[in-house]
Amino acid sequence: MNRYIVKLIARRIGAGVLTLLIVSALVFLITSLLPGDAAQMILGQSATPETVAALRQQLGLDQPLVMRYFSWLGGMLQGDFGTSFASNLPVTQLVAQRIPATFQLAAVTTLVSVPLALVIGIAAAMKRGSRLDRGLVLVTMSVVAVPEFLVATIAVIIFAVKLQWVPAMSIGSPDQELWGFLRTYALPVLTLCCVIVAQMARMTRAAIINQMDSPYLEMTLLKGVSPLRAMLRHALPNAVGPIANAVSLSLSYLFGGVIIIESIFSYPGLASQMVDAVSNRDLPVVQLCVMFFAACYLVLLLAADILTIAFNPKWRG
Repeated sequence: MNRYIVKLIARRIGAGVLTLLIVSALVFLITSLLPGDAAQMILGQSATPETVAALRQQLGLDQPLVMRYFSWLGGMLQGDFGTSFASNLPVTQLVAQRIPATFQLAAVTTLVSVPLALVIGIAAAMKRGSRLDRGLVLVTMSVVAVPEFLVATIAVIIFAVKLQWVPAMSIGSPDQELWGFLRTYALPVLTLCCVIVAQMARMTRAAIINQMDSPYLEMTLLKGVSPLRAMLRHALPNAVGPIANAVSLSLSYLFGGVIIIESIFSYPGLASQMVDAVSNRDLPVVQLCVMFFAACYLVLLLAADILTIAFNPKWRG
């Protein structure tokens, strides 16, 4: 059985690698179809056609699309992600400067959102059909329906402009004190948590209710075990797989939806760098940022699959 689990995990990893390969082809194709000419944008409108042609040849933009893709893919597999068109610096150097800020924002949001979502989801499941349950379901569904940019705008107007409790721009320094750290991350984390907590809480509630409706849990309750103990000892462990999938799918939003949040709050992360690179036609930076976000997304899904396999009742013993 252990050998079967190893094969299953290896199959998941292989599917992830294949997905990354497909994503790389799509990313390269889409970035190549962006309007405008990278060489013309670098040199400016006053550049002569000869100078533009020479720069296109230097950057390899005059080669066929397929040849450019395989050349880029080969370099990427060797750890060479190319040179930035805008700054003429290695892309890895530019991206590495922004990754810690993005991970820090994701980590703070995770530490706040995951426990809160689990508590809300479990409480709603335990009080199914009550006013508390209906209220929590109504609030979570309402929050999910609101776009994150609207939540961010409202948060800025209320907490930054009217009340002046926190700054509207989340630009912090590495040596800032705890209070300054909390004020810097308050609005971005609040905005991200609104969507993530709502999604995770609804999926957690559904997973717990599904287990509580199962025959084995009904038998446990008939034996006199309290509902709370039955939920913690029996329902919750069997729901770890679905809950892990819910958490992973919700947290994967941090590496995609964070683009809007970083842009609104001028947060110096990887997503805002990707937006600037798209505006400047800095294709190597855009390609690496998208591949990085895709890899993080697939890692989260792989972690959810592994947890699902590890906590599957059929394979636990």
